[in-house]
Amino acid sequence: MSRLVVVSNRVAVPKARGVAGAQGGLAGALNSALKKHGGIWFGWSGQETEKFTGEINIRRGDGVTTATIDLEHQDIEEYYNGYANSTLWPLFHYRIDLTEYEQEFGKGYERVNERFADSVLPLIEPKDLVWVHDYHLIPLGERLRSLGLKNRIGFFLHIPWPPTRLFVSLPFHERLVRTMLHYDLIGFQSEEWMESFIHYCSKELGAEVDEDACTITLDGRTTTAKAYPIGIDYDHFMAQGETGEARQAEQRLLSSTRHRTAMIGVDRLDYTKGLPERIDGIGRFFDFHPERVRELVYVQIAPPSREDIKSYQHIRGLLEQKTGQINGARSEVDLVPIRYVNKGHSAAELFGFFRASKIGLVTPLRDGMNLVAKEYIAAQDPDNPGVLVLSRFAGAALQLKDALLVNPHSPDDVAHNIRLALDMPLEERKERWEKLIVTVREDNVLRWTENFTSDLAGVDHNP
Repeated sequence: MSRLVVVSNRVAVPKARGVAGAQGGLAGALNSALKKHGGIWFGWSGQETEKFTGEINIRRGDGVTTATIDLEHQDIEEYYNGYANSTLWPLFHYRIDLTEYEQEFGKGYERVNERFADSVLPLIEPKDLVWVHDYHLIPLGERLRSLGLKNRIGFFLHIPWPPTRLFVSLPFHERLVRTMLHYDLIGFQSEEWMESFIHYCSKELGAEVDEDACTITLDGRTTTAKAYPIGIDYDHFMAQGETGEARQAEQRLLSSTRHRTAMIGVDRLDYTKGLPERIDGIGRFFDFHPERVRELVYVQIAPPSREDIKSYQHIRGLLEQKTGQINGARSEVDLVPIRYVNKGHSAAELFGFFRASKIGLVTPLRDGMNLVAKEYIAAQDPDNPGVLVLSRFAGAALQLKDALLVNPHSPDDVAHNIRLALDMPLEERKERWEKLIVTVREDNVLRWTENFTSDLAGVDHNP
C-alpha cells in the first residue's frame, strides 16, 4: 500500500499542545490515515526565523512522522496574513469588499509555495500519495510537477469556491486555477463549490468538461473534481462526552441559567461567521418578545483569531458593541440576556455546553462546511434533544436539512426561527434530531479521509 504524504499550512506535531490551526477532527483523521498508510505530515512550524534555510525539523511520535519548516517574517506577512488571509479568504467567502489585492502578497504566496515544494520534495518516495490541503497551498501541485514529481497528487479545498463573476476580480486568476489543474484529484466540501469551480474552468479557460465523469481537461491534462463533505471525528467526540470535564461543563451552564433555556453559538471570531448579524437577530427576537428575556439566555463563545488583521479587530469591536447594547437595554439586576465569552474551550467542555443548550445557533454568512453544527447535533440527549438553527449558506445545510434553515442576513428570519426552536414540542425535536444524527454519525471524518485517499489512489493519472 502507498505511503501518504500530507501537506498543509500547519501541522499537528505529536505531543505538542496548543498548535493553532491544527486541532480538532481533521488533525485526528489525518493522523489516523498516516498511521494506517505510513508517511509524513509536512508544513509550516508556526515559528519565525530570521533567514529561511529550508532546514526541516522531523519528529516522530504516536506512530506519525511530522516534518516542519520555519518561515521568515516577510513570508508570514505576505503569504499567510497577506495573500492567504487578506486576499483569498475574504474573496472565497464572497466578501469582495474586504479583499486586498496587493502585488507583494501574491509574490510572497508564490515564494512560500516554492519553498514548500523544494523542502518537501526530497521526503517523497516514488509510490507515495501526496495530499495537499487548502487555500494556502493552491499552486503547490504545479510547483512539485515542475520539479519532476510524477506521483499522484490530490488537493482538498476546505472553504467555498466563489462564483465566477466574483473570482475573476482576482488578479492573475487564470494562472492560479491553471496551477490547480496539475492535481489529479480536487476535492470540495459540496457540489455547489465544485460546480462553481467547473463553471470557471469551462467559461474562463475554455477547458473541456465531462460533467458525468466530473473531469476537466486542459492542455492535455485531465483533473477529476468531486465533492467530499467533511464530518466530525464522531467516536472521539462522543468519548469526550463521557468525561468528568464534559459533565462538569454541562452542570455549570445548567446551574447558571436559573431555569432559562440556554441557546449557544461557538465560532472563531471571524467576519464570515455572521456574528454581528446573529446578535441583530437575537436583538430582534427580544424586540418582538420582550417578556421572554426571562426564558432565554444566549451564550456566544468566540475565541479570537488572526488578530493582526484589521478586519478581525473591527469584528471584535462591533460584536462587543452590539452585545453591550442589547444587554444594556434588556438586562435586569439578576440576569443578562447575552453572555459573550472571548476565549476558547476544550472539546469536552464544548460537548457539555452543547448538551446543556436547547438551541444551537450556527449562522455563518458563508462557510465551506461548519463542523460546530455537527458537533452540536452529536452532543444532544436523545431523549430530550435541542434544536439546530443553521444558516442555509453553510455547506452543512446541504446535509443537515432537518435543522431550521435560516437566512443569516435577515434579523426577522433569525428571530422567527429562534421562536420556532424555543417553542418546538419534544416529539418534533426528537424526529428532527433522529434524522440529523444519522448523517453526523455515518458521514464522519474517518470516512471522508478514506473516501478521498482511495479515490486518489485509483484516479486516472497523467503526470
